[in-house]
Amino acid sequence: MKADYKNWMPKGMVASFTGGAAGVWAAALGAHILMPEGTVKRVMTGLSATAGIVLSGVSGWSYLMYRAFDYNGKRQMSRQIITGIAGYVDLPEDGNCLDVGCGSGALAIAIAKRNPKAHVTGIDRWGKEYASFNKELCESNARAEGVSNILFQQGDATHLDFPDETFDAVASNYVYHNIPSKDRQAILLETLRTLKKGGTFAIHDIFSVGKYGDMHAFVKKLKEMGYEKVDLIDTTNGKWIRKSEAGWMGLSGSALLTGRK
Repeated sequence: MKADYKNWMPKGMVASFTGGAAGVWAAALGAHILMPEGTVKRVMTGLSATAGIVLSGVSGWSYLMYRAFDYNGKRQMSRQIITGIAGYVDLPEDGNCLDVGCGSGALAIAIAKRNPKAHVTGIDRWGKEYASFNKELCESNARAEGVSNILFQQGDATHLDFPDETFDAVASNYVYHNIPSKDRQAILLETLRTLKKGGTFAIHDIFSVGKYGDMHAFVKKLKEMGYEKVDLIDTTNGKWIRKSEAGWMGLSGSALLTGRK
């Protein structure tokens, strides 16, 4: 039995873009062949061809994304990011860690494997955007990896069902930017609320100004609140993602927020 962490670019999405492009090109060809000569034919053919070019570009982009994120492919960006984040999480014996937005279980499992005497809880709402990700998949992947010190459950990142200071560590990867919100810094604070005094955090996301506002001011705010060793580490400088990749993949602004409460 082998773990299946799926792909951050779902195969169904790639297929949809490809099928859409093929359909539009077929419509353009049909208009060119079947319609009588005239202005309407030129307009319809032109519009269909333009749409075909756009959709072909999107299809090619999604395929390249799929290849880059493939856990078993050549680039394995997803695996490198997951392993990298897990490397920042050190738990005490019998300690507890929360993974917010666990998806297919990859990060939670990586942390659990690295800290076999601790306990990891992965939560996710498992929405329709990633229909292939679910609790059963996470549990299957944990069994495939031989990990038993882990629990998966439904949860909402904006209103975590845990008391203050529950966990010795909290972690997350590419989650909060997907949540519609005018204040994603507030979602970060909701996660950090569950962290014990002395606990650590490792949160990786697209911390661009457009999505989060001024994150350097947020780092300063955390320090003023008493958090220690707070750092915002750029991960697009070759750490896990190359600068050139970040641009065309839409991952510019990716960084790791770390520190201790």
